[in-house]
Amino acid sequence: MIKNEKQYNAACERIEELLKVVGNDTPTGDKNFIELDLLSDLVADYEESFYPVKEPVLADVIKLRMYEMGINQMKLSELLEISPSRVSEYLTGKSEPTLPVARNISRRLNINASIVLGV
Repeated sequence: MIKNEKQYNAACERIEELLKVVGNDTPTGDKNFIELDLLSDLVADYEESFYPVKEPVLADVIKLRMYEMGINQMKLSELLEISPSRVSEYLTGKSEPTLPVARNISRRLNINASIVLGV
């Protein structure tokens, strides 16, 4: 078990070293493979406790999808069939989408409905 940040950093450094010598063709019984596997589990447990991944915020997910699709707020408003000012409210977190708009966001931007609905 990793108990502090110093141990965590040392484990991460060791993982980086092991990644240079362990590949897809390394046998699972190899001592470096075993060490990498164990350290990876320990680091994952530490990160889960001290660096938890937060649930995504709808505004951030929409912004990411806009970037991926190469569209701006105006194009997004056209795609969702809503006003640009309403898009702005969603992107700043000032308001939440109605159920029909949430459905459009989920379908047209291919965003998981649970993220759109905040559940």
